Amino acid sequence: MSDGLGALAIFLLTLFLVLFRPFGMGIGWSAILGALLCMGFGFISSEDVLYISSVVWDATLAFVLLVFISIVLDRAGLFEWGSLWAIRLSRGKGYLLFINLMLLGALTTAFFANDGAILMLTPLVYSKMKHLRLPPSTLVAYAMSAGFIADATSLPLVISNLTNIITAQFFNIGFWSYALYMLLPNITSFILSVSLLYMLYRRELIKGYEPEVLDSLPPRLAVRDPLVFKGGFLSLVFMALIFVLLELLNFQVPISSVLALVALSLILLSQRHRMISLREVLLFTPWQVLLFSVGMYAVVYSFKKVGYTEMLSSLIAELSKWGELHAILGVGFLSALLSAVMNNLPTVMFVNIAIADAKLGDGLTQFLALANVVGTNIGPKLTPIGSLATLLWLHLLEHKGTKIGWLYYTKVGFLLTFPVLFGTLFSLWLTYALTT
Repeated sequence: MSDGLGALAIFLLTLFLVLFRPFGMGIGWSAILGALLCMGFGFISSEDVLYISSVVWDATLAFVLLVFISIVLDRAGLFEWGSLWAIRLSRGKGYLLFINLMLLGALTTAFFANDGAILMLTPLVYSKMKHLRLPPSTLVAYAMSAGFIADATSLPLVISNLTNIITAQFFNIGFWSYALYMLLPNITSFILSVSLLYMLYRRELIKGYEPEVLDSLPPRLAVRDPLVFKGGFLSLVFMALIFVLLELLNFQVPISSVLALVALSLILLSQRHRMISLREVLLFTPWQVLLFSVGMYAVVYSFKKVGYTEMLSSLIAELSKWGELHAILGVGFLSALLSAVMNNLPTVMFVNIAIADAKLGDGLTQFLALANVVGTNIGPKLTPIGSLATLLWLHLLEHKGTKIGWLYYTKVGFLLTFPVLFGTLFSLWLTYALTT
């Protein structure tokens, strides 16, 4: 029991350091400190750390490379070009503007991960909305909607969220198998999210605007480096073809190696016109996530050593006795609630270990893992501490002059998250029923 309390105390300390960053401590060093404390108290061994590093290195490096690629393409003007087209195609109609911006957010999330969508699109959408001279309440409505969509629709591809990458690799789910299983859940999540957001903010959203107000901002002027801009589209095609080929050949390579090729090609293209500062891109890339992932996984792995994971495995096994629907809903809601109070990255690691240790059938195990992904992607919207991206997003908005309080954020999160989560998990169960 004392070991259990000790492991829990170290986890809570690590989580506090990661979320609130006292003395400017980076998230990576906070997580490494937690891992060292776990080793010092004997909860994990050096062999455990080596095993953990072998499990998470590719997923984490792939995520960092995705953010790097996103920053390069942002500097080339890709996301601003997309946001201007979203506004232009709305033709002055308010409801079309809302739908187009949500579609833009969902597409950006799919290919460049939710963190890229939140951190790259938020400033752009915010600036374009201010250009339309909108009141603060309307800016909050669009900002909250964009933030919710970025997480709620981060299900479609393995690369759409770090939680997806970690889970797909942990359970050996192929890139296109994952995409097939998550197709219906992601569509469901998008439709439910947009519908609920529109109903919630219908009074604040603009009913219409004069299209001429953006005549001075044609999309083509947003492109700062045409070569890198075109390379961004080609890189998406390249990634799709590579992952299809690997799946057909049943040949596994690290996801990070494919993304590294894309990143390298964009770096080489950027040297032609030198419109993009690689030094600035490298400084803005969250390299500390590499340390954070290993350190936090080590802290969570201590839960397995002290028996917490065994308790969760028993609960999951019990849920499975009630049937697949109860198991998928149970794991998804459990992951969502845990994510809301202990952050989604520790949660996805903790629940993945428990699902594997439950030793259920391969088919059900995979879909429980996907239910964990759904819960850890949508559940963080319940509270501001649910994901690191949300905390960065709130800070970014405050820096832009729009402060969203934690109480207001949580109230909106509770209104939106549970119905979206239930509908998405139900569609995941439907996919399971149709494919097994």
